[in-house]
Amino acid sequence: MPKAPDQCKAMKFSPCFGMRFGGSQLDINVAIHPELAVLPSPSGSVPVGNPYMCNNECDASTPELAHPPELMFDFEGRHPSTFWQSATWKDYPKPLQVNITLSWSKTIELTDNIVITFESGRPDQMILEKSLDYGRTWQPYQYYATDCLDAFHMDPKSVKDLSQHTVLEIICTEEYSTGYMTNSKIIHFEIKDRFAFFAGPWLRNMASLYGQLDTTKKLRDFFTVTDLRIRLLRPAVGEVFVDELHLARYFYAISDIKVHGRCKCNLHATVCVYDNSKLTCECEHNTTGPDCGKCKKNYQGRPWSPGSYLPIPKGTANTCIPSISSIGNCECFGHSNRCSYIDLLNTVICVSCKHNTRGQHCELCRLGYFRNASAQLDDENVCIANVCDNELLHCQNGGTCHNNVRCLCPAAYTGILCEKLRCEEAGSCGSDSGQGASLQGPRALLLLLPPLLLTALLATASPLGF
Repeated sequence: MPKAPDQCKAMKFSPCFGMRFGGSQLDINVAIHPELAVLPSPSGSVPVGNPYMCNNECDASTPELAHPPELMFDFEGRHPSTFWQSATWKDYPKPLQVNITLSWSKTIELTDNIVITFESGRPDQMILEKSLDYGRTWQPYQYYATDCLDAFHMDPKSVKDLSQHTVLEIICTEEYSTGYMTNSKIIHFEIKDRFAFFAGPWLRNMASLYGQLDTTKKLRDFFTVTDLRIRLLRPAVGEVFVDELHLARYFYAISDIKVHGRCKCNLHATVCVYDNSKLTCECEHNTTGPDCGKCKKNYQGRPWSPGSYLPIPKGTANTCIPSISSIGNCECFGHSNRCSYIDLLNTVICVSCKHNTRGQHCELCRLGYFRNASAQLDDENVCIANVCDNELLHCQNGGTCHNNVRCLCPAAYTGILCEKLRCEEAGSCGSDSGQGASLQGPRALLLLLPPLLLTALLATASPLGF
């Protein structure tokens, strides 16, 4: 597959990012089962593959002659390669089976191909397995065989036979198990080829891949592991029959295992650190746990959710919000006991303010009410009804509203809204009073009524004759 360009590294949560988890680091534990000591090779035996391998003597108890598991993870920039080597197939026809288990004690998201380099010829039969629960249960990742039908009762396939719809299919491949005569020593588990079904052959359309990972849990889980297990079931033979006179020719030897991945933090962290020699996410967004998989105490105002790749390119944090119980009285001055967290503003506001109040802390008065200057903010009577305002309760007949408390009326008018003629109080509104004497009867009443009430009267009353 062509090498992917580096532009995908620009995105914060790019699957192109990854670090190699090597055996020389603290982030991996390697277990070999059964623990096979490498025994002295019979004289005259010709080992398969690397000419620098044990052709005279190998002894696991002697450091100079040993080939321990650590040599599968050391730097391979020199020649000859260093390698781990199993015991020979001295107990043939009893199967020579070895399990190599890699454990991180942490959930890991794979970001590149798993590559295993053999020095003894690639095995005739092998299974790569994964665990998502720290080795309690296992499931196959891929089968490898020279004859898939004979070894595992499966038709041979390659990753090129898959598609977007079958990318999660567990296959058996014969591509990497062609015996010891081949020049190639490498076995792959193809991660990037599977990414390419969504991102294209050059991995240029990473947004498409992110969208699929974001919305398809099974796809995310497919690339997620806590442990890997390499099950070596049959060594490279190269012939139809095993040469029982030279059983020392048959064994397993691995010089390098590469696993590229990143800590799974559910997109709630950008850094993974060691805590007591264990990988742990440095959680953000008020989350906690080894994988940032839950909300912190007092931040459970809504259910935990993983971060999202969408919308591309910034994504969505899905921050855990404060719990109502942790907010206390929400600083609502006693006018509410309910609060809500606004993620966009990163702030808490009071909900359902009572006593005619409103605002983030119920510190303001509702429309139609004004602040009672003689009352404290936590007083139930802090907001009292407006006598007048410039929106609903208009002063009539040229009056002006003063601080929502009263109308300042012209000399000829009185009343709460300046709706009455002052002469009416004295009973002197005659034709010669000079105070609107012509405004008598129904006409005078209609002119003094507030506009909304006037409309209702005109719609329902009988004709007034003018």
